[in-house]
Amino acid sequence: MRDVLSQILPWWESGRAFGLATVVETFRSAPRAPGASMAVLDGQVEGSVSGGCVEGAVYELAGEVVASGAPVLQRYGVSDDDAFAVGLTCGGVLDVFVERVSRETFPELGEVAASVRGHEPVAVATVLSGPGRAGARRVVWADRSSGSLGPARLDEAVDDDVRGMLAQGLTGVRRYGAHGERRLDELAVFVHSFAPPPRMLVFGAIDFAAAVARIGKFLGYHVVVCDARPVFATARRFPGADEVVVRWPHDYLTSAAVDERTVICVLTHDPKFDVPLLEVALRTRAGYVGAMGSRRTHADRMERLRRAGLTQEELARLRSPIGLDLGARTPEETAVSIAAELVQLRWGGSGRPLTGGTGRIHGEGP
Repeated sequence: MRDVLSQILPWWESGRAFGLATVVETFRSAPRAPGASMAVLDGQVEGSVSGGCVEGAVYELAGEVVASGAPVLQRYGVSDDDAFAVGLTCGGVLDVFVERVSRETFPELGEVAASVRGHEPVAVATVLSGPGRAGARRVVWADRSSGSLGPARLDEAVDDDVRGMLAQGLTGVRRYGAHGERRLDELAVFVHSFAPPPRMLVFGAIDFAAAVARIGKFLGYHVVVCDARPVFATARRFPGADEVVVRWPHDYLTSAAVDERTVICVLTHDPKFDVPLLEVALRTRAGYVGAMGSRRTHADRMERLRRAGLTQEELARLRSPIGLDLGARTPEETAVSIAAELVQLRWGGSGRPLTGGTGRIHGEGP
């Protein structure tokens, strides 16, 4: 819904009712992940749930749901019995939840939009099926909640789980008993998390950093470029970055916000910058710490870090030389190799060419 939020908010503010279709669960090689949304109003369509495979069928269903007011959980996939049935040619399966949205049915949408714009973590939990009321919704922030899914015990259980998912930026289906029992699975609740974008901290104001900043922004990161040299660390040289910081790298990182989703790219390959910086970086909670340099530079850097007192466990976190082996030469190619490693680590891919494989293209994730 994040992708269509700016388009649907004026519809909601005007008091109009529209159809909102959201991918809530996928199986096999589905083209879009849970949370992908498509909105429909009077022949106007915003967003996508499948990249084109089932949009026509979802469009028709959205119109029916707006007219009836009754939400529908619909599965789309390849039919073995009818090759011409509406389905996904890639062989995947999508569960799509289609609902009528208006000021009456979703009074918190304005607050959700404001939280997303302000980078305040918020999640929307919606009953999909089971003994509860399909379409019942609860909006959860770190310090408050609004709406109800049914019994108070169910709301309490969902609040606890949703806040854990928000902390990790996770979106997906959770299952409960009618009164929130976690050992049961008769009631399905879709949790759509809107967490602030993860941060990519790029150190070293060089041409490689400009390329990494651009591709990091493309992947959805909030990108910060940091260097101690003001003549090089300028917004003009790094238009792809959200922030350009002029400070000693290790000093900046000591006070920067870092969590498990943070990516740290050390591109300075200069001992006076990167050794003090990596001393700090490898002791943070960052999910990825990579450093540029030749194998000789890497060996020298590791020895310096050992002398600085880092443990073998801390050193093992360092991805160096940074990126996957793609034979990259230019800054742009190197940025692609770094981005490829980030995607591989996020989803647990093998890094090998798909041509030579026989298994599923989209795995279950790490």
